[in-house]
Amino acid sequence: MFNKIELLPGAIFEILVSVADTGILTLSDRYGLMAATLKEDLNEEERRVIDRLIYAVKRGKVLVSSQ
Repeated sequence: MFNKIELLPGAIFEILVSVADTGILTLSDRYGLMAATLKEDLNEEERRVIDRLIYAVKRGKVLVSSQ
């Protein structure tokens, strides 16, 4: 009874653009990144984008929104 998590094509890059524009990682962005990390077939570029976003959060360059 588990639903399969599907990530829309290009969603990781859309999240990156959104975060670059706003400086905020939203709750829906975080769910998208979680879905992406659960995918086993991410390419290297997508993995690098996720790593960059995580690094930016850790350095305080991106705020994490609770909404």
